[in-house]
Amino acid sequence: QVQLVESGGGLVQAGGSLRLSCAASGGIFRNYAMAWFRQAPGKEREFVAAVTWSGSNTYYVDSVKGRFTISRDNAKITVYLQMNSLKPEDTAVYYCAAQAGFNWSPFRDMDYWGKGTLVTVSS
Repeated sequence: QVQLVESGGGLVQAGGSLRLSCAASGGIFRNYAMAWFRQAPGKEREFVAAVTWSGSNTYYVDSVKGRFTISRDNAKITVYLQMNSLKPEDTAVYYCAAQAGFNWSPFRDMDYWGKGTLVTVSS
């Protein structure tokens, strides 16, 4: 059983930056591709970014490309989401998730989820 705990959310002005962290425990971290999802008020949860087990391959939703960077530190058992040039439409609860397997696939379910951290971007 893998436990995921997000941190780093908060209130930031438009154009600002935040770095989210997701600490994992209870499993072999490098056996999982990791991803970030978000859910804005009144909307469905959406994929934001993913990274393969080695960190060598990353994937992003078009709306965050060039602004967000996902990375992982397998020694620290942590995945990060660096968010720059934030916009009010980035306001959401951000969730960390783990997918068993070395390579990320958008067609397979995530195996574990964190409880989320709230990011609020003011205009």
